[in-house]
Amino acid sequence: MLVGGIESGLQTAALGYIRNSMSRSYKFNDPLGTYFITFATVGWVDVFTRKDYRDIVVDSLRYCQEKKGLLLYAWVIMSNHVHLIASAAEGSALPDILRDLKKYTATRIIGAIDGNGVESRREWMLKLFRDAGATDPNNTHYQFWRQDNRPVQLVSTAVFEQKLAYLHNNPVEAGLVELAEEYIYSSAPAIAGKLGLLTLEPI
Repeated sequence: MLVGGIESGLQTAALGYIRNSMSRSYKFNDPLGTYFITFATVGWVDVFTRKDYRDIVVDSLRYCQEKKGLLLYAWVIMSNHVHLIASAAEGSALPDILRDLKKYTATRIIGAIDGNGVESRREWMLKLFRDAGATDPNNTHYQFWRQDNRPVQLVSTAVFEQKLAYLHNNPVEAGLVELAEEYIYSSAPAIAGKLGLLTLEPI
């Protein structure tokens, strides 16, 4: 029994260490840092297969660039998640920008789903988001986005380039396009010298 108890205690301690390490890894520790950020819909629901919902995210990103100090280096909107490479201008805080972005887009997108008479998945999606909201005290009615942003600070050019390539390759891997710059809901066209939906900070 003693040996088993020791093993159980060690396993508990190890799991606690891993959780704490992961928690520290996914935080905005440097307010001036540049981060690779991922946020996804609750249940990884494929909301962004519809253009109207993608455009709400694009418009909100543009607003955050113009009014809230978001410095955007790269971005992509996939069917159920968004990747950004971003930082915050002096006097702004990236966690605050993302909080406001997610809150606003959640409200707008849920409203758009509710008001979309041709959305065949409307009742199913609204129930899923409503049920998720009921289990989270941070929400009053619905929860659209998962709570985590999984920020990874890009501390070197090599890490930046790796994340940039990964971000732009998402639509290719998903079979949506053959070339990254063909996917307009990302920064790949702009970086390739074409017209993009959003203005980017110089890399």
